[in-house]
Amino acid sequence: MIFFNYLSIIELKSRALDLFKENKVFFARLKKKKPKNLDKIVQKLHNEVFQEINCLDCANCCKSISPTLYDKDINRLAKHLKIRPSQFVEKYLYLDKEGDYVFKETPCPFLLNNNYCMVYESRPKACREYPHTDRPRFYQILDLTLKNAEVCPAVFELIERLKKEKI
Repeated sequence: MIFFNYLSIIELKSRALDLFKENKVFFARLKKKKPKNLDKIVQKLHNEVFQEINCLDCANCCKSISPTLYDKDINRLAKHLKIRPSQFVEKYLYLDKEGDYVFKETPCPFLLNNNYCMVYESRPKACREYPHTDRPRFYQILDLTLKNAEVCPAVFELIERLKKEKI
């Protein structure tokens, strides 16, 4: 099944919001239980889902949300663009209400028309790790995963498959 082909981004957000309470209850149970095999199951599902979904067909994360950028990210991107970090900050970033640097605009200023990233090799850590479904101690990011299900078809599908697992 190629999940993204039949689910538009608008439908994705709507379905994720419709299932929010159900998924929150499911995740609360996982948080409480902390099943020993959760990371193994999620890694397996992550691999399966990303065999079926190509991020370049979507890029909704790049089109609709901004990563948090840290000093290392800013320095790496400024070097890539051959400008000073202060110039990079001034041109592309602002401090959000949490005091984190994020892009001034969406979509990402480095997203190309074909959904490729023009700074891919130098992209921020948050972009490198998104959607975080292959990290250890998955139970620690269940709230973030719920939020990401509204943005990323792969996360939505992973949650749906996870609910079918015997955990």
